[in-house]
Amino acid sequence: MTHGRTRPRRGEFDLITLILATKTPGEIDSGLQPELATIIRLCQTPVSVAELATRLDLPTGIVRVLLGDLLDRGYIRTRSPAPAAQLPTERVFKAVLDGLRSL
Repeated sequence: MTHGRTRPRRGEFDLITLILATKTPGEIDSGLQPELATIIRLCQTPVSVAELATRLDLPTGIVRVLLGDLLDRGYIRTRSPAPAAQLPTERVFKAVLDGLRSL
């Protein structure tokens, strides 16, 4: 599947990186590896790398290499998780919980 590679040629794929296919299953090359075609089918809506590995029943290292191949070919887009600095503070979460409890 990976031709002996242990790292993707391109792209960084954290476990929570979201993957979205840029092509529909009908638009993919008929000569594409079955695993790559399956990833395209699964990623018609955003899916995390961890979820893909689970659905494919493959180690995440292999999934990352396959995702790098798809990224090289333009079959997928990635969306990295938001940096911690952009997430709401603990104070905001507490305020939301307090608001919900008061309902």
